[in-house]
Amino acid sequence: MTIHSAIRTSFPGQVAVFALASAFCISSAAAQQPANNSSNPTPAATQPSPGTQNNLSAPPQEGFWGKVNPFARKKWVNRRLDPIKGQLNELDEVNAKNASDIKDVDARAQAGISKAQNTADQANQVATAAGTQAQQAGTIAGQASGKVEQINGTVNGLDQYNQKNIVSIAFRRGTSTLSPDAKKQLDDIATALNGQKGYLLEVEAHAPGAGSVGIQSSDRLAEAVKRYLVTEHEIPVYRMHSVALGNVPATETAAAGTAVDDTAKPKPVRTSYVELRLMENSLAAQDGSTPRLNPSQTGAAQP
Repeated sequence: MTIHSAIRTSFPGQVAVFALASAFCISSAAAQQPANNSSNPTPAATQPSPGTQNNLSAPPQEGFWGKVNPFARKKWVNRRLDPIKGQLNELDEVNAKNASDIKDVDARAQAGISKAQNTADQANQVATAAGTQAQQAGTIAGQASGKVEQINGTVNGLDQYNQKNIVSIAFRRGTSTLSPDAKKQLDDIATALNGQKGYLLEVEAHAPGAGSVGIQSSDRLAEAVKRYLVTEHEIPVYRMHSVALGNVPATETAAAGTAVDDTAKPKPVRTSYVELRLMENSLAAQDGSTPRLNPSQTGAAQP
């Protein structure tokens, strides 16, 4: 009775201790087996990426065992990815701001280029207008220079006369009366001079006789020619200039358009005659207003 009672009394306690020890061993084995199993992919997902080392540098302290919970799921992964998502959002905002700044800079650059092009076009237009004005000014200056030269030519030609024709009017010895042939010569001259300008008539009278006798005789001849032209044909007196040379020998005068022979000797005066020279002004020659006497109008001195 005593042995059975003792066994009956101690057996339930031993069984309880054994059961508790077995449960403890089974729990330890179950806790260690998943950590050593390399086929479980869950621990690999807990490794931090290089871009998140700054925010995830602190070692995770999760789970009852002080290590990464091998049974982590969606919530745990989201907590690990939230910092990365925040950085990605910041990068997107920075990229968007940079893109906006680039567009703004590009727009301002295009506006500056357009403004510079417009300024260059305006400057080109101004330069073109200035070149045109310069050409016009050059043309005006050339015209003004031409007018100045023309005025200088006009001033220089005011007193320039060139001999064009010579007509010799013959008189009978000892008389100052005009013969019919002499009057016809003067009529032809006056007809050619009618309405003309820019001319002068040189009346050079010659008569035989020495000293004052020849001079007075030649003066009467010159006055007779001038009187006839004034009274019969209304030739202005200011267009005729006369000189009485008496018996002074006359030098051989070249006809219009021919050269003068410098070796010619003066001819002695043997008859009375008047040489009528038509002198042309250089200004009048430009518009062709000076008359031209036909060679047939040129007479010769008659004895």
